[in-house]
Amino acid sequence: MRAGPPGSYVTMRGYFNRPDETAQALNNGWLRTGDVGQFDEDGYLYIVDRKKDMVLSGGYNIYCKEVEACIGEIPEVSDAAVIGVPDSMFGESVAAFLELRPGSEIDAQRVVDHCRNRMASYKKPKYVHVVNFLPRNSMGKVLKTQLRELAAVIFSAEPTPPSNNANG
Repeated sequence: MRAGPPGSYVTMRGYFNRPDETAQALNNGWLRTGDVGQFDEDGYLYIVDRKKDMVLSGGYNIYCKEVEACIGEIPEVSDAAVIGVPDSMFGESVAAFLELRPGSEIDAQRVVDHCRNRMASYKKPKYVHVVNFLPRNSMGKVLKTQLRELAAVIFSAEPTPPSNNANG
């Protein structure tokens, strides 16, 4: 990569030894972070999610963080992670993976109903799966790539949704 005029690389010059990723991230001096934001009525910008963490279902954008926050209101839930899974009718559907508080149990339909009562119905999870622990990196961030791999096994291995999942 050749040097540009002063100030050209205030954000970054590129990823170390990753020219393909650099080409995707940098465009005419702009860094594409993959963040999704929205402006409020006063003109303030808020980051609401990551583009690759957004579920596109039936033409609707569903922000995973919004669904995760809604599920997090349920007292039995310690943490939740939401991903998109393939859906033959809608393109993607919402799948929620839950970590429960010690000694807690929860019915998948309760999670779906909770979300349906607090947000637009199309945002509710189609699948709910309880895990002992959400996979995390050394910084504590949930590894959604591992959840996508798990979802591919769980949801494609059976012709109908598993009994611990909820449709509705």
